[in-house]
Amino acid sequence: MRISVDISLYPLTEGYVEPILEFINKLEANPNLVVKRNSLATQVFGAYRDVMDCLDAEMEAVFNALPHSVFVMKFIGTDRADVVDV
Repeated sequence: MRISVDISLYPLTEGYVEPILEFINKLEANPNLVVKRNSLATQVFGAYRDVMDCLDAEMEAVFNALPHSVFVMKFIGTDRADVVDV
């Protein structure tokens, strides 16, 4: 099964841009995922287990470094990569 995830990361700190870019770059480094950026959110597409395993690891890294961070996510049970226009 393939899924789509819409993710927004809000580090509650003054230097918020760098942690967001680092998180996105780590997602993009995963060859099993398709990642699309825009100014409001990042979309991730791929096989369910690949997406969830990557998100699990990278979210844990963010929370370890910046515990006062917020993730807002929407999950769709299909791959919408061809539908999303960024």
